[in-house]
Amino acid sequence: MSLLPAAALAVAAMAQGHPQAAPVGQHAATAPGLFGAVMALLAVLALIVGLGWLLKRMPGSGFRPAEGLKLVASLNVGAKERVVVVEVNGQQLLLGVTGGGISALHTLPEPLPPLAPATLPNLKHLPNFAQLLQQKLRKDA
Repeated sequence: MSLLPAAALAVAAMAQGHPQAAPVGQHAATAPGLFGAVMALLAVLALIVGLGWLLKRMPGSGFRPAEGLKLVASLNVGAKERVVVVEVNGQQLLLGVTGGGISALHTLPEPLPPLAPATLPNLKHLPNFAQLLQQKLRKDA
């Protein structure tokens, strides 16, 4: 309620031409410049990197792999059922994983052979796409 009489007095003072009346927007904050925006962006990025670094070094965080434990192979046998081979301190175990729990199925007497690394196809020996398309269109006609 007290704002209404103050606003009315300000309008009346402006109408009479008093120099005491402040122009509209004089007390408004100025927009930050490009330098301020870049510095704010860098501060946010530094905060994200710093929190990530801190989270990785906190005990109990799930980002570090467990030492002495390695997943060797995995096979889905159902919607929620899997068979996995886990290596624990040099010994491999065959485990059954279900929605209800994990059970040891077998201890492997010797480790599984390592898988061959995946290789990229040789792009020089790929068939010509235009020829394949023409052959396919001739067969369908």
